[in-house]
Amino acid sequence: MTPLVDLRGKRGLIIGIANEHSIATGCARAFAQCGARLAGSYLNEKAKPFVEPVAEQLGLEWIAPCDVRQEGQLEALFAQARNNWGGLDFVLHSIAFAPREDLHGRVVDCSAQGFGEAMDVSCHSFLRMARLAEPLMTDGGCLLCVTFYGSERVVEHYNLMGPVKAALESATRYIAAELGPKGIRAHAISPGPIATRAASGIDRFDEMLERAAAQVPQHHLVDIADVGALAAFLASDAARRITGTIIPVDGGQHLLA
Repeated sequence: MTPLVDLRGKRGLIIGIANEHSIATGCARAFAQCGARLAGSYLNEKAKPFVEPVAEQLGLEWIAPCDVRQEGQLEALFAQARNNWGGLDFVLHSIAFAPREDLHGRVVDCSAQGFGEAMDVSCHSFLRMARLAEPLMTDGGCLLCVTFYGSERVVEHYNLMGPVKAALESATRYIAAELGPKGIRAHAISPGPIATRAASGIDRFDEMLERAAAQVPQHHLVDIADVGALAAFLASDAARRITGTIIPVDGGQHLLA
C-alpha cells in the first residue's frame, strides 16, 4: 500500500538551510524520509561549510549559493533546477532578515531602508520564487514559506518582523489564488518559537522560548521535526485540495489571547 505522505519522484528545492538546526533542515529531513529528490542553497561561502554536511547526510543532489539580495543568484538557482531536473514539484522558502538596528528598535522608528530590506528578503523573495517556479511546475506543485504568529499579534521584541510576516502571509494567499488554476498550491507554516541561529537575532529570544514553554496548552516547545512533518504532508498529493492556508504548528500557542 502506498503511504499517505508519499513524495517519491517529486523534486524539491530547499531555500534557507543554514546548519543542522535550521527549520529548513527539519523540513528537508522529512521530505527525504518521504522519498523526495532534493536540492538546496547556501547563503554564501561562509555558510557553505555548515550546509554541506546537511546536504550530504540528507542526500541532496546538489546545492548552490543563493543570496536573494545578490542580482541573478535566485534566477540561477531555478535555472539549475530546470537544467538538472527539467522541472520542480515543491519549493520551501525559509529565509528572513532585518537589519539588527531596525529589528531591535520600535517599529515606528524603523528606517525606510531597513524596512525595505526586511520586506525584500523576507517577503518579496517568496513572490519572486513563485514567479520562477511557475513555469517549472507544469503538473502543479506546492510553494511553502515560514511565518510566525507575531504577524497577527503583538509579540514583545519581535518588532519589525511582525508587519513583514503579515505581508508574507498575505502574499501567500494571493499566490494561491493566482496560481491555483495551474494546480500550484501555496501555504505559510507558522511554528512556535524554535531555537535556531536566525531566531537568535531577536532580542531576548530566550525569554520568548521560556514563556512559550510555560504557556502553550501542550506545555512543550515544537521542534524542526514537527515543522518538517507538516511541510511533507502539504507538499504531498494527500494535500492536493488544500491551498492558501496559514497553518500553525505551535502546541496551541495561537489559541491564547
